Amino acid sequence: MDVEAFEESLQGDAPPLGLPPALVGVWHALRGEWDQAHDAVQPSDPACSWVHAVLHREEGDLPNARYWYGRAGRPEGAGELAAEYRAVAATLLAEAP
Repeated sequence: MDVEAFEESLQGDAPPLGLPPALVGVWHALRGEWDQAHDAVQPSDPACSWVHAVLHREEGDLPNARYWYGRAGRPEGAGELAAEYRAVAATLLAEAP
């Protein structure tokens, strides 16, 4: 899946089948579905940890966000949240096999 297809899928009723948990989390986050996004990223892998970090930054829980950025091995995010979610999605899609 490329970034354009991912963006288009946001208009659907459910995330595309076969997306890894981290991208499911981003999909829900970009739709404003924080709880569903948080549920999706519970697996403890670096990609989910990265999305988890952004979710807690969105929530305003910066100490928790810093913890998750560290677990993900990623720098702390800054700026507009939707832009960060989109950057995460683009990176994860580019890294997908």
